[in-house]
This record gives sequence, structure tokens and C-alpha cells, in this order.
Amino acid sequence: MTATLPILLAAIAGLCVAFQSPSNAMLARSTGSVWFASTISFAGGMALLLGIWSLYDRTPLSAVRQAPPWAWIGGAYGVTFVFAVAYATPRLGLAVTLTIAIATQLAGALVLDHFGLLGLKASPVSATKLVGVALVVAGVLLVRR
Repeated sequence: MTATLPILLAAIAGLCVAFQSPSNAMLARSTGSVWFASTISFAGGMALLLGIWSLYDRTPLSAVRQAPPWAWIGGAYGVTFVFAVAYATPRLGLAVTLTIAIATQLAGALVLDHFGLLGLKASPVSATKLVGVALVVAGVLLVRR
């Protein structure tokens, strides 16, 4: 199985985060409320997702009963991310905000992968992975200067 599609989708996700951050920051600045801007952002996303789900997927609502309780809080992480980035971007700049976010994402990912938490397959931390994350953290410091 080729990794081309997952790599392409991950790259698209990265671009979406780069564009979403200043869009949400501008919405917050225009409305005067980061909370309202975050609500609008999620409402737009929800409308898009409901449309796609109703047209193409239609997994029954009863399917969510099979999810463990911790799986229900994914949206809260998204809300926190959207709010935090909308708040931080105009204050720190987009590059600094996203490098900090990426560095902490990688640090968290190392822990989650290493211990196989939240349903992930365990993938032990290696020296190579630690060096990679250290380089990203160094990048944060360089971009911040």
C-alpha cells in the first residue's frame, strides 16, 4: 500500500491550518470576540460535515454508542486549538504560533505513540525521533527570534 494519499492529505491538512489561523484571527478581530469567531468557524465546519455525511456516508447515529467515553472529547480539542490559534496569531505572528503548535503536537505525539495511548499502536520513542522533535523545537526558537 502506498503512502502517497496519506502524505498528500497530511500536507493539505497543514495548509488548511496555515490558512485557517489567519482567517479565524481576522474574524475575531472583525467581530471583537475570539469566542464568537470560533463559534462561527465551527458552525461552518459543522454545516460542511453534515452535508458531506448526509450525501455520502450516512453512518447511523447509533454507531457512536460503540466509541469509548474519551473519544467523545475530540471536538473540545478542536475548540481549544481554534480559539488558541485565533488568539495567538495576531499577537505572535502566524509562523511563531504554528511552530509552537507543531512542536507541542510532536511532543504529545511522541508520548501518545510511545505508550500506545488513546487506541494507537505503540511505537517506541527512538533517538532519531527525539532529534527530529528537538530540531523542530530549535526551529521554534529560531523563528521566535
